[in-house]
Amino acid sequence: MYKLGWFSTGRGQGSRNLLTAMLKAIKSDEVKARIEFVFCSREAGEAEGSDQFIKMVKDYGIPLVTFSYQKFKSSRGSPKANPEDLPDWRLDYDREVMARLSGFHSDLSVLAGYMLVVGREMCARYRMLNLHPAAPGGPVGTWQEVIWQLIEQKAAQSGLMMHLVVPELDRGPVVTYATFPIRSKDFDPLWVEVKGLSVKQIRESLGEDNRLFREIRRQGAQRELPLVVATVKAFSEGKVRITPQGQVVDDKDWAIKGYDLTVEIEGKMKGEGCSI
Repeated sequence: MYKLGWFSTGRGQGSRNLLTAMLKAIKSDEVKARIEFVFCSREAGEAEGSDQFIKMVKDYGIPLVTFSYQKFKSSRGSPKANPEDLPDWRLDYDREVMARLSGFHSDLSVLAGYMLVVGREMCARYRMLNLHPAAPGGPVGTWQEVIWQLIEQKAAQSGLMMHLVVPELDRGPVVTYATFPIRSKDFDPLWVEVKGLSVKQIRESLGEDNRLFREIRRQGAQRELPLVVATVKAFSEGKVRITPQGQVVDDKDWAIKGYDLTVEIEGKMKGEGCSI
């Protein structure tokens, strides 16, 4: 049985939805795997959202390990301007996490709403995947920043990907991805609404309430859960894997620049009646 590790801060509904979607796919036998452990970087009593997440994990009967990042930071750390330059106390936090997880083994781990930068030692210990809200070669940054860049570029498509977590933030190789058009009969009228306007003008007038921005986000968001599930499925079936050297290869051991799951995800969304 393929073994999964699950890392989350458990802040809100999105974190709970990701875990629920994965468990649903496992229970239905769509994905032949099991979650070996869930690690949460918050402890009970820190916030309402994470309390709900922790309760949900316990209700599912999944082994749960919690270790408060904020409490550790208060006792050992200080703010750091550059998130890629982790201070010693921050690396010590990762070491504590690894010690607490030493009794578990996972073939693959998913960062699902895990709000911390992962240090070098932890990257070496676990094969971890993270979701990025852009297609390979697309914009970098948060999903908001990605969408504004797409609008500025007058892009024809967007997408999302899972990448290998490496010490350099968001720079790991693409593992899986899916794309979708943002130029189509549904999108074209929305582009007309902002024609002739700069991104600066759009942001100052309507901001994120403009219909083009909202539709790009909607289309991307509704593919996030399917991509995470389809990625784990592909790994569990041996269609894609990561070598000890950190190279992404297919089932023939050919090096690939990401495994394209677009067709599978679009088919699944249509089967579930999603509006695409």
